[in-house]
Amino acid sequence: MDIQWRKSSKSSDAEGNNCLELAEHDGEILMRESDNPDVIIHTTRTKLRAFLDSAKEGEFDNLA
Repeated sequence: MDIQWRKSSKSSDAEGNNCLELAEHDGEILMRESDNPDVIIHTTRTKLRAFLDSAKEGEFDNLA
């Protein structure tokens, strides 16, 4: 499976080891951490958009 992973230009680690990477494959959005690339989360574009919107609104700011 040839997946083209992308990461934010705002990743804090110059070596690319401290970032979240995204890819789209077979209609799914895939996510992984660059320092643990074998663990891949599968989701949909709709679910990811809902999560990002909630994060932008501060819904998760009080998590301990």
